[in-house]
Amino acid sequence: MPHHTEGEANTSKARAAWSARETDEATNDLLQRDANAFLHQSLSSPCVSTIAKAEGIWIEDTAGRRFMDFHGNSVHHIGYGHPRLIKAIKDQLDALPFSPRRFTNDVSTELAERLGALAPWPAKVLFTTGGSDAVEVAMKIARAATGRFKTLSFWDSFHGAGFGASSVGGEATFRSHIAGPLLPGAEHVAPFHCYHCAYGHAGPESCGLACAKMVDFVLAREGDTAAVIAEPMRAVPVVPPPGYWQAVETTCRANETLLIMDEIPTGLGKTGRFFAHEHDGITPDIVVVGKALGGGVLPISAVIARADLDVAGDFAIGHYTHEKNPVTARAALTTLDIIEDEGLVERSARLGERAMGRLRTSLGQIAHVGDIRGRGCMFGVEIVTDRDSRTPDPARAEAVYYACLAEGLSFKISAGNVLTLSPPMTIAQEDLDRALAIVEVAIGAV
Repeated sequence: MPHHTEGEANTSKARAAWSARETDEATNDLLQRDANAFLHQSLSSPCVSTIAKAEGIWIEDTAGRRFMDFHGNSVHHIGYGHPRLIKAIKDQLDALPFSPRRFTNDVSTELAERLGALAPWPAKVLFTTGGSDAVEVAMKIARAATGRFKTLSFWDSFHGAGFGASSVGGEATFRSHIAGPLLPGAEHVAPFHCYHCAYGHAGPESCGLACAKMVDFVLAREGDTAAVIAEPMRAVPVVPPPGYWQAVETTCRANETLLIMDEIPTGLGKTGRFFAHEHDGITPDIVVVGKALGGGVLPISAVIARADLDVAGDFAIGHYTHEKNPVTARAALTTLDIIEDEGLVERSARLGERAMGRLRTSLGQIAHVGDIRGRGCMFGVEIVTDRDSRTPDPARAEAVYYACLAEGLSFKISAGNVLTLSPPMTIAQEDLDRALAIVEVAIGAV
């Protein structure tokens, strides 16, 4: 008989239990139709269930089962179907449903002004429908402004699925043989990750920020890099060590290299600051936002750049059909209003602090729990074979995932073994406590 580890056995049992759950014919039929109709790709298919309704923190499948959604593809900062947002979108559809290129409209212009006002410098803005496209617009701006084509980014990062975004990204799934050859000049270094330091250090107290020094080394050696592009806090999640981004910003300035912050999953308050890079006291040159900007309803992303970087006017750097769509712009404006009016940035900070404290207390002594980390409403629990080796345990993490799913909690496993919990900033404290209890029980049982 083949040998199975304890974690693999737990995973098989949990997956089997989930697959054997009582489902109705409509659910099974829809899952099969999905598998037959869509091109298959990693991370998207096959689906684990169906969805018929999304409201607040909840998603509901066609069989009536409800799940607290702690994943949401990072779009549900304000929860699903916020009544104020839905009304605003409906009103905008009646007033002005579309704006063809070369014509402007008040709502899109207002959104550009609003986002520009959030920047620490005089800013200009460009909209796209997806974050991958927005990242590539930022890259084009950096090339135009510096006259250089090279970029420096980080292994394990994610910036989108387009060829340019995949080139600066660092996930193997998006850099496979079918994506290559990728863009020339896309250099990479190891990311900040104190728990799994690529340089073999025990922690930021003794490493002298070796990860930041490598950025300094590469920029100085290359000498002609247009931009450093990075996630201010990796959505795995991984929090940067103190002083890291300040050191990187300093070396960017010394080498006349622009600093682009990809805030697509982390921006708009999710980490307890409106922009995640604010935790680290830095001033980037370009900020990219998306995902939750459309309120979990409509797709819209934005590039917010220093006004003096507006130097590509003779070229088409975006040129998107829905570049100034008034309906998506209205969704974004209303989302910003909701975040401000309901104090969701501050609420995210409070919820996250309490959740992290609870998880560290309840799980900190469990042998298979490694690092517990995060900021605001984006936190994670790393599952390992044992605390001393820090070896990732994907099988055990998957077993925990299926156990939680069976109890009505959905989330994402990142990096193969990190339970990534990302609830809406609108979640009630009692619902958050209930979700954390499900995770605690599942980890203890597995």
